[in-house]
Amino acid sequence: MNFGHRYTRRFAVAALLCAAALPGRGAAAGDAAPIDPAAYQKEIASWRAERVAGLKHENGWLSLIGLFWLEEGENRMGSDPGTRVVLPAGKAPAQVATLVRRGDKVTLQPAPGLTPPLEVEIEARGTTKGAKPRVAPVTAALEVRPDAAKEGATILHLGPLTFWVIARGDKLGVRLKDAQAPAFAAFKGLDDFPVRPDWRVVARFEPYQPPKPIPIANILGQVQDQPALGAVVFERDGKSYRLDALQESEDGKLFIIFADQTNGRETYGAGRFLSTDEVPRDGKVVVDFNKAYNPPCAFSAYATCPLPPRQNRLALRVEAGEKKFGEGHH
Repeated sequence: MNFGHRYTRRFAVAALLCAAALPGRGAAAGDAAPIDPAAYQKEIASWRAERVAGLKHENGWLSLIGLFWLEEGENRMGSDPGTRVVLPAGKAPAQVATLVRRGDKVTLQPAPGLTPPLEVEIEARGTTKGAKPRVAPVTAALEVRPDAAKEGATILHLGPLTFWVIARGDKLGVRLKDAQAPAFAAFKGLDDFPVRPDWRVVARFEPYQPPKPIPIANILGQVQDQPALGAVVFERDGKSYRLDALQESEDGKLFIIFADQTNGRETYGAGRFLSTDEVPRDGKVVVDFNKAYNPPCAFSAYATCPLPPRQNRLALRVEAGEKKFGEGHH
């Protein structure tokens, strides 16, 4: 989804390479007509299956195995435990490269004679949509763009390992993924609330004109203003609730970070995410809490997720969507 780039650059969350973690779209926004229960159950079952498939993808969040903050100057990378960026033993040589940070610029100098060679993704123009990008060996010093760059991050590969530089405020770090991560074998699926059609609500959309900046904090303690396109307002048990919504994609679909009174017990303690299937239309938008999903931090200690803004903390139990993931997750 297009929001992935905004998410990475603006919220200090690396949604890069995780577009497959979210399923496709469902019913049209503003559709207030009664829904077919059987068809709706099938829709949610399909959505959840795609969600699991995305997590199990080699670039999904289960593959995330490391995050290493760079110091000014030289930062060695390799399987040697004394390096700054420590790669898994048996999957990388002792010395792979040196990352040189100068302010907000990072340059990579590969170690000579690497086997297999360090490779960089090259933008493939004119190829079939969804095709894997071309890669080329890195044989000389290379400027490494962080995920906040307009052109997107420079993605590097070494065997099953993938890494790139992320920017979080004034911090620059290396995010590391492993297509053979142990988390894949340990993954037993997701736990969800039973599907409840009454949690698919047709909300009133109140646009902010112009978009209103709201502070969004992340788990690193950094706070950055992000533009909210408007608020979704819905009724539950005779009470009105309001959630500020950010822009998910360039066409105006919405992204909501929310908390509720199930957090910490039934659901992930730091809240959940929700994306709308369609853009608001005629002052209405469907907000389907059965599609509420866990942030990347529920699956990995190496993600840097945004937290729900204060106004999006509902005095309400949202017994819909994904529950907590596994045990021992922060």
